[in-house]
Amino acid sequence: MVDNQYENLKQLGADGGIPESPDAARLETVANPHAGTDYLIRFTCPEFTSLCPVTGQPDFAHLVIDYVPDKSIIESKSLKLLLASYRNHPGFHETCTIDIAKRTVEAATPKWLRIGGYWYPRGGIPIDVFYQTGETPEGIWIPDQGVQPYRGRG
Repeated sequence: MVDNQYENLKQLGADGGIPESPDAARLETVANPHAGTDYLIRFTCPEFTSLCPVTGQPDFAHLVIDYVPDKSIIESKSLKLLLASYRNHPGFHETCTIDIAKRTVEAATPKWLRIGGYWYPRGGIPIDVFYQTGETPEGIWIPDQGVQPYRGRG
């Protein structure tokens, strides 16, 4: 029997396919099981893909999303489906990274969020995109995102 607090989840446990676009994707949340306690949640997506909006060629990134939840947390399957929805979606690196951050903030209203988009080279130039919602909260251990700058074969 499913607990009533999870009845709003439509994707977890369902045979949902990848949404046709990020606009069609739905980020779902559940109640924070430790509301009132500040802690960090990290999502790491080392195989993020999207399409260049000009050439249509694939772009690849390693995304790291850190957030301090408030009353709700992101349900991970819905995040996985949102991220996968970019696979055939055209968008510049900056657009994809910031849109994912804003969607996460809109869905879960965290106390703090940081995203690092570590994009692999396009035209010989790697592009890293970073976004943060405010000052780093005091008293929270926030480890380095652990992604080294792109060095090629160097």
